[in-house]
Amino acid sequence: MARIGIYGGTFDPIHVGHLHVIQQVIEKNLVDQLILIPAGQPLLRTNAPVASGEDRRQMCQLALKDLPAEVATKVFVNPIEILRTGPSFAIDTVEAIKQTYPDDQIVLIIGQDAAEKLDQWHRIEDLKGLVEFLIIKRPGFSGNGTDIGAIDVAATSIRQGVSADVSSSVAAFIRENNLYDN
Repeated sequence: MARIGIYGGTFDPIHVGHLHVIQQVIEKNLVDQLILIPAGQPLLRTNAPVASGEDRRQMCQLALKDLPAEVATKVFVNPIEILRTGPSFAIDTVEAIKQTYPDDQIVLIIGQDAAEKLDQWHRIEDLKGLVEFLIIKRPGFSGNGTDIGAIDVAATSIRQGVSADVSSSVAAFIRENNLYDN
């Protein structure tokens, strides 16, 4: 039985903090493979994503190329949520992924910020029955979680042009497509 990680997020844009999580969960053998899933219409966020779903998917694809080869070969981007119309519910995504990996353990990778809102997730009890949660400790949050030395990066700062914490290929994509008007 393989451990299949699902790492979802808005990825608006995907940044070095996300890449650090990906690299650590693979290198520490917390999962065998990782599916990176850009969110479609995230419900528990105050603001909608700035970049389109397709742009966010492309940035994820580009960012994977900046990972070490031994990590990148175990990670792929699945656009299931950005292709789906309507809200993005983790349970729907997990049920679809589970059809492809019926005999494997699904590990849902979330940060402590998301873990604090689990009681608000759609069909959370059903989801708990389908996955193992891997909660990643984040700087500035207290409580339980797996400490992987998470990097404190905010996508908001990147969008505002205050931070450049993205890989070189993602930075080039942002500039070429004038995504955040910086």
